[in-house]
Amino acid sequence: MSETPPVQRRPAGELEASVLAALWAAGGPLSPAEVQSALGGRLARTTVTTILTRLHDKGAVSRSRAGRGFVYSPIQDSAGLTARRMRNELDKQDDRGSALARFVSQLTSEDEQLLRSLLEGADGAAEGPAAGPPDLPGTATP
Repeated sequence: MSETPPVQRRPAGELEASVLAALWAAGGPLSPAEVQSALGGRLARTTVTTILTRLHDKGAVSRSRAGRGFVYSPIQDSAGLTARRMRNELDKQDDRGSALARFVSQLTSEDEQLLRSLLEGADGAAEGPAAGPPDLPGTATP
């Protein structure tokens, strides 16, 4: 008698990340069927609709009426969504100082330097309107 291999579960958040990636790439609102198509049709439309509804409930996407259904758009880009998630996790902590200290202690030296630059830029921005955040690696100054 042969054994059935165990079902491989996807990592937490993988489907949401895939759906968000499809929305970001689209450049405009998509229906669940269009998201399903953008993902190569490998998910059922009902699954895509459930994921979109959960993302809407979490505040990650907006939706608007389109005929009898909805179309969905991302509220923030990837960096904005990551920042919001980080803030939400921090807001759950009773001891914010310890949580931030642990986070900072686990940064690479490059990320630590980037954080220092961002914080110094934020201090400078408070001093006057001419100061702004420092340029981030991979971004161009207008």
